[in-house]
Amino acid sequence: MADYGRCFDDERTIRRGVSGTEDPFIPADVTVPELTVRVLIVGIVLGVLMTAANAYLGLYAGMTVSASIPAAVMSMIILRLMFNDVTILENNSVQTMASAGESLAAGIIFTVPAFLVVGLWTDINWGITLAIALLGGWLGTMFTIALRRLFIVEEALPYPEGVACREVLVAGEEGGDGMVAILYALGIGALYGFVVKVTASVHHAVEGAISFLGTRLYAGADLSVALFSVGFIVGLRIASFIFLGGVIGFGILTPVYGLVHGWPEGDLTAGFTSIFLSQIRYIGVGAMVVGGVHTLWMMRKTIVEGLSGAFKATDGEAELLLRTEQDIPLRYVAMVVAGLVVLTFLFYWGTTGSLVLALAGALFLAVVAFFFSAVAGYIAGVVGSSNSPVSGMTIATLLFTVLLVWIIGDLVLNLATEELILATLLIAAVVASSSAIAGDVMQDLKTGNMVGATPWRQQTAEVVGVTVGALVIGPVLSLLHNAFRISATACLADPLPSDPTCSKALFAPQAELIGAIAQGAFGGSINIQMVLLGVLFAVALIRLKMPVMSVAIGLYLPLKLSVPIMLGGLIAATMGAVIVRRIDGDADAEQPSEEAQKTVEKMQARGVLIGAGYIAGESLLGVFLAVLIVLDVDLSAMLGITALGDLASLLFFLWFVGVFIALVAQTMPRGVTPVMVLAVITTSVRRTFTKMIPSMFRPDES
Repeated sequence: MADYGRCFDDERTIRRGVSGTEDPFIPADVTVPELTVRVLIVGIVLGVLMTAANAYLGLYAGMTVSASIPAAVMSMIILRLMFNDVTILENNSVQTMASAGESLAAGIIFTVPAFLVVGLWTDINWGITLAIALLGGWLGTMFTIALRRLFIVEEALPYPEGVACREVLVAGEEGGDGMVAILYALGIGALYGFVVKVTASVHHAVEGAISFLGTRLYAGADLSVALFSVGFIVGLRIASFIFLGGVIGFGILTPVYGLVHGWPEGDLTAGFTSIFLSQIRYIGVGAMVVGGVHTLWMMRKTIVEGLSGAFKATDGEAELLLRTEQDIPLRYVAMVVAGLVVLTFLFYWGTTGSLVLALAGALFLAVVAFFFSAVAGYIAGVVGSSNSPVSGMTIATLLFTVLLVWIIGDLVLNLATEELILATLLIAAVVASSSAIAGDVMQDLKTGNMVGATPWRQQTAEVVGVTVGALVIGPVLSLLHNAFRISATACLADPLPSDPTCSKALFAPQAELIGAIAQGAFGGSINIQMVLLGVLFAVALIRLKMPVMSVAIGLYLPLKLSVPIMLGGLIAATMGAVIVRRIDGDADAEQPSEEAQKTVEKMQARGVLIGAGYIAGESLLGVFLAVLIVLDVDLSAMLGITALGDLASLLFFLWFVGVFIALVAQTMPRGVTPVMVLAVITTSVRRTFTKMIPSMFRPDES
């Protein structure tokens, strides 16, 4: 891992103490019910609900919620209400199945509606959508199975949502204080989500821009307690580099671009965001591509050794493995992947009518899908699957696909423009689905690793969940398109009689962007300059020995999303430093005492529990909002609610952050004074900026 490993060295001790990756909750020599009939029934029902709700939410708002933690909470409640003998591993299997459909929905809604945007379809084609979802979902699952041991056991990436989901499951299993804490935090998170998302009483984000010396300056923050909780779980180091990427994009590159090329007319903030979305974000895409290649290159020996060792394992050797180490045999995984590649070739051939292009597309898919599945699994390990930039990887996939189709389809076969666009979207959609599912699968396998699940049983549950999601997503998209129209572009081409102005059309921002790129590549222009600039930027980061992937993620995401993550990381570091200062008398000590370390671990464990509740509460209300919108229920209008202003919204968010701190601070030692906290905050801020300096320029680095 070289430089990337340094992102996690200072986190692993605490994470292992909190999450139990060394000692699973259910020991390897103990066998309990896991993948049972009741698990399959409840998992399928929850999977259908999660897939449908998140498909709508993603098309409406341009984002989905991670279903792992909400699914774990719902599974825990449903199974315990129905049965008295439910096990933690059964709960884990249910959340695994339910979350798989949600993640698959993210990959599909970012790509399949693009067929409507470019005018290739007038309605959702159920058969093609099913094929894309099954091929992409199964490929992503198979590739992730092959990488499980590498990312989860050997590299021990944090996987914040996997850790949080484990805490939810364990709290439900043990009951007592842990169960009370998670339910209390769940109620607080749900209350926040209800006020912000459902009633829209306060703003979900505050942001603004001002003119300054011919350019513009921006400030903003997403008021999400879920993102704040993710920042607390991943820690300061990772959060700081993500935040650095956001500062570079919004604080430097966007103002410079606007100064040179001019700003759009109208609202200052909208114009600022418009330039970032249409120009600067592509720098993040280029940087992520290079970061992904560099990550895999630095890990090449570990990947080769891990895969070759798995291929060499015999059935007899597999039987000797501990129960918690028994994956689906890799040779079977390889056989399934080979079969899927063949099916993909037949699918492309039947859809495009070109044998050569279908063959090239299938071989391209086998390589690129593995690459982006690995990258998605890695990114999910850093920032969680909710914040994994699936749309960014989809755009990167699209750019590679455009090049392939241009060479084979245009230069060699001289296909028509419509055929070139069709082939591009088909290939990119399968890869995007594969990437979307990979991050979620790895989060779930991380949870399973910590609770003591049998990997092959959990992997089987993933396959079932993906299949259910694939069967549901086509009809759901068709229903939504016929009810509202998916994307303004598709609506304007074929408006509904009840909505001739397309005022109710779903936003579908990623699909609009992908459709525009595909059309621009074969009939217009593409923003390749910014992508190449991102490549150069990533190369510079690598030369400066900085974690390019974390910075690239921050550069791609809007700055406002990085702010709550950074705040969570700062508070986690500050509370830990306060404990060390109170017990040891010196927060700068290189090696805290054993008493201080144990107290920090206790505080972190409490924080993970409360953070898990916050994430679950806000996410569940996001799903509930999607259901209300589908039912055409507007509580805000029904109750006559007028949203508070930005300042009141910010104070409302900070109050919930304060509640979080107060709940976690119950584990703090006595005698902590405000002066001590202020001194540690000052030290934490200084350390944060120091860590952002490239290691080769730091005085303590050789």
